[in-house]
Amino acid sequence: MKYPVHISKRFAVVLVAAAAIVVATGLLESGRSRSQATSANTPQEAGAKSNTSPSEATLDLSPSQLNSIKIEPVGSYLFPVEKEAVGNIDYDEDLSVQVFPAYQGTIIQALGELGAEVQKEQPLYTIKSPDLIQAESTLIGAAATFVLTNKELARVQGLGGIAEREKEQATSDQQTAEGALKAARDAVRVFGKTDAEIDQMIASRKIDPALVVRSPIPGKITSKNAQPGFLVQPGNLPAPYSVADVSIKWMLANVMESEIPLFHLGQPVQVRVISYPDRVFKGKVSKIYETVDPNTHRVTIRSEIADPNDELHSGMLANFVISVHDPVEATALPANGVVREPDGTMTAWVTTDRHRFVQRIIKTGLRKDGRVQILDGLQRGELVVADGAVFLSNMLQAPPSD
Repeated sequence: MKYPVHISKRFAVVLVAAAAIVVATGLLESGRSRSQATSANTPQEAGAKSNTSPSEATLDLSPSQLNSIKIEPVGSYLFPVEKEAVGNIDYDEDLSVQVFPAYQGTIIQALGELGAEVQKEQPLYTIKSPDLIQAESTLIGAAATFVLTNKELARVQGLGGIAEREKEQATSDQQTAEGALKAARDAVRVFGKTDAEIDQMIASRKIDPALVVRSPIPGKITSKNAQPGFLVQPGNLPAPYSVADVSIKWMLANVMESEIPLFHLGQPVQVRVISYPDRVFKGKVSKIYETVDPNTHRVTIRSEIADPNDELHSGMLANFVISVHDPVEATALPANGVVREPDGTMTAWVTTDRHRFVQRIIKTGLRKDGRVQILDGLQRGELVVADGAVFLSNMLQAPPSD
């Protein structure tokens, strides 16, 4: 078939353009292939990474470089399962007493100093009590009445011709006075006065207004608000004195409410304070409080800590470590064999011939005593860099030398 001349020319132009496109495409692909081949054949220095995947990167170390690392098989470690919390030291409130007087009065003298050790029944302070003054006044009056009725009874009994009714009256008066004196002595004895002191007041006919307030327990004076002239009343804060048995302390820590199921009474507790950074104080969980703070969603856990030397003081900031489960044996690696890469992944270096090292991505868990739990990425018995792993990671990231 023959086409018109103008169609033949147009068809020829189209064929020429198509051929040009095919040639250009072939040249472009050829250029890319040569570029990739050139890049793949670029020589690498010893110790540089062989590819861009961290899990496949390798390094060949020279003998001098091997001296900078330590190699050992992957082993295991018994990791304690623990929870940490921050809290405060406090006195054991069950062994701490606020020493109030039994009666209202004004302080005459403070006998104990803050921080001093006291024994049970040791005097702490004295007060001038109107109730004591009234009781002692009644005592002196009752004693005088008793003496008078005794004399009257003796007089009546010594007289002859006295009516029996008069003798009975004198006897009754003497017995009434004797009972009143006994009641008065008992009333004064309630204030802590001894029989000798009562006898002395009766003999001298002088009252002793000083009511002695004594420590109900042995311990240490932990607070003092007793000043001469200070009016004190039973239960009216502040207490003139507080005394505590300081051989046992409370340690109060706050934990997240989501962690409550992990804690139980009797769990062992280890405590450290800033004052004694190298010391560990041991105790146990004694109470888990019921109330959850609505703002922080935390719960208070109380521990009892033995402190026979009184080294811990109320208000100290403390770090609590509570064992919440039996120790777990797991695959482990020394901390110096684990590297946190810039992208956040954790890696270790594995070798089979102690010459070539392969970087491997791992998953870590617990940390304790310089050991890291390995959850994934390593098997027990594999040879790894146990010390100096960061040295290899730094070599990997260093630019190649010319």
